[in-house]
Amino acid sequence: MADRWKAVEEELKRLTHFNTEGRAKMVDVSKKEVTARKAIAQGMVKMRAETMSLIKEGSIEKGDVLAVAQVAGIMAAKKTAELIPMCHPLQITGIDISFSDLSKTELGITATVKTMDRTGVEMEALTAVAVAALAIYDMCKAVDKTMMIGNIELIEKTGGKSSQ
Repeated sequence: MADRWKAVEEELKRLTHFNTEGRAKMVDVSKKEVTARKAIAQGMVKMRAETMSLIKEGSIEKGDVLAVAQVAGIMAAKKTAELIPMCHPLQITGIDISFSDLSKTELGITATVKTMDRTGVEMEALTAVAVAALAIYDMCKAVDKTMMIGNIELIEKTGGKSSQ
């Protein structure tokens, strides 16, 4: 039994997100170097073509859908550490949210987040995309109950030792 526990302890030392009791912990990044870091995430909202037209025309009753979604995404990126338990609070130096027509029924969302810090901003970029998509859904749900949010993914990460 002692040998088994020793093996478990050794494995836990390798896993940076667990303490010696096997419980989750926030990783200590104090020894990491401060570097320029950037993450880009993307996702999409699928909707009826009529809904896409209403968004482009600015005819959704609740207001300018993309302006609201852009602000929601920016706010979400800034609040990521409050939403995701093991994320470090970061000094974000830039956030950009952009939208593109992927098709007549698919609206693309891209978030680019930058920092000068000890850890990356992947979760901030992913959170920005997710919340921007949710804001679009909220703004348009009265006219389109068929909307789907999907394909949220990290597409680029730079900075730090594990750049992609």
